[in-house]
Amino acid sequence: MALPIKDELEIIKENENIEIELLLNAIFMKFGYDFRNYGKAHIKRRILHRKMVSGMNSISEMTHKMLYDPLFYQEILQDLSITVTEMFRDPSFYLSLRSEIAPLLKTYPFLKIWHAGCATGEEVYSMAILLKEEGLLKRTQIYATDFNQLALQKARAGIYPIDRIKEFTQNYQKSGGKSSFSDYYNARYDSVILNESLRENVVFADHNLVTDSVFGEMNMIICRNVMIYFDKELQNKVIKLFHDSLVPGGFLCLGSKESLRFAESSPRFESTFDKEKIYRKKFTV
Repeated sequence: MALPIKDELEIIKENENIEIELLLNAIFMKFGYDFRNYGKAHIKRRILHRKMVSGMNSISEMTHKMLYDPLFYQEILQDLSITVTEMFRDPSFYLSLRSEIAPLLKTYPFLKIWHAGCATGEEVYSMAILLKEEGLLKRTQIYATDFNQLALQKARAGIYPIDRIKEFTQNYQKSGGKSSFSDYYNARYDSVILNESLRENVVFADHNLVTDSVFGEMNMIICRNVMIYFDKELQNKVIKLFHDSLVPGGFLCLGSKESLRFAESSPRFESTFDKEKIYRKKFTV
């Protein structure tokens, strides 16, 4: 006797969820990347997209191919990585950094800033430009980290499509830029390369927020629009990692859709600019 269509759809959905769980476990066991606590809707959407474009019949078939085909594994890794970014993203955030936070940073003799989940580096260079214009870059060490090696390669190169320059320039101007944005790059054919001077104080490094440990003694941590892809358990784990990596009084900068409001570590921070999601680690708890 045939099952009702609704029941058949439920079974398909249930099987897909099991197959996705097995795929994520396989990635963790074989390659050490842990996506098991990423938001389920985001993960499922990306995996089903890869299944469709690959022309495969099932997620189990994808798992088998991934285990034996390094190129296919890289495709899945890129699918699950978060690389959506732009220079001076959310200009009001950078305007607040420039007008309110930079004067406080100027009281320190040396600064350490961590860009966690830096993707292809656009926001790292945005910060470098801001620090340069505020006279802080020469006494700042920036650590830009991500687990996506292809994204890190692009970040190190500092080469971006020329068709994004109009958007970047508008963001820069809205963020309170003090110069002409064209001063910071050279155009070559269909790309622009950012000035080498912006990379002098930047270290690009492999770091996985899910599995790696404290990245310590930071005056500021910037991790914007990354944790929206994590479930609550992983968000709490990463926020504690950030707390433990900050000096007392250090700043934590999150994305526009992120908040510490319901985090377990929330009492250890004070909100500096709630609208821009800028928090400060308390000197005492």
